[in-house]
Amino acid sequence: MTALDSVASYLPDRRVPIDQLSGLDLSDSQVKVLKRFHGLAEVRRQEPGGTVLDLLAGATSTLDGLRGREHLVRYVLYARGVPVATPYPSNPVHELTRLPGLDHAVTFTVTHHGSATSLLAVHIAGALVAAEREPDALALVVSGEQVFTQDSAVAPDSRIFGEGAGACLVSATGSRNRVLSYVTRQRGDLDHWAADTTDLDERYNREYPKLLDEVVLAAVERAGLGLEDIALILPHNVNTVSWKRLCKRLEFPVERVLLDNVGVAGHTFAADVFINYRSALERDRLRVGDRYLVAAAGFGATFSAMVLEH
Repeated sequence: MTALDSVASYLPDRRVPIDQLSGLDLSDSQVKVLKRFHGLAEVRRQEPGGTVLDLLAGATSTLDGLRGREHLVRYVLYARGVPVATPYPSNPVHELTRLPGLDHAVTFTVTHHGSATSLLAVHIAGALVAAEREPDALALVVSGEQVFTQDSAVAPDSRIFGEGAGACLVSATGSRNRVLSYVTRQRGDLDHWAADTTDLDERYNREYPKLLDEVVLAAVERAGLGLEDIALILPHNVNTVSWKRLCKRLEFPVERVLLDNVGVAGHTFAADVFINYRSALERDRLRVGDRYLVAAAGFGATFSAMVLEH
């Protein structure tokens, strides 16, 4: 049984209003749409000179369950939302494993599920530690990226990327945050990085609600539950309007979707799940025994959902 033993998140202190982001050349009308329609206001960004390693270390350093248990970590997985996150030859996850004494662990990157890659990484980590002979074996999953390219900075019609990071310890025997189901679906014909297709954006926007709807319902069914059993949905922080529309399709109360971070942190690539989980705890939105769902859609195009029991 895959379980999240401990979860941490990190957001830089620097807050930047979206209309003050440099290099994006947003028009006044684009800013108005992002603010009024999509619920975006500001994002978090590192101070000049900050690195991806700083982000990952910021989350890992607050992971209480790691202290004194570093020797139990067999794998370190970097869940990366975009194919290119740092200039060659930088390798932040290998640099990270040298900081807390994790250099004995097998370390690798998981990607190509876009913003849903963190769910894939948790799934893989659970399978890996379950195969270990040592029942106390752990895997460390980290996520967090800088806004490195123009492509990852903004999509003026719907979202703006921020900077943040998350970390979690995955075990096969823990009782905290047990994974009850995981469902993912890929649609390569809607791939953002595919060869130019004139109607790609139109088709993606048309298919998006239905595909996310399908994986959410499939994950709930696979967990042996109904939507009424889901206490909270932790979304990817793309915007608010897409989640309001999804809730209408599902007839699910939008008040049970944690949208608090959309307007103040932006979309932090694959780290949203961990940042939102910590926010849910801080706001007392999760209680012992609650079943909650994490959902994300990523370029690729990948749609994923995971149901857990708190």
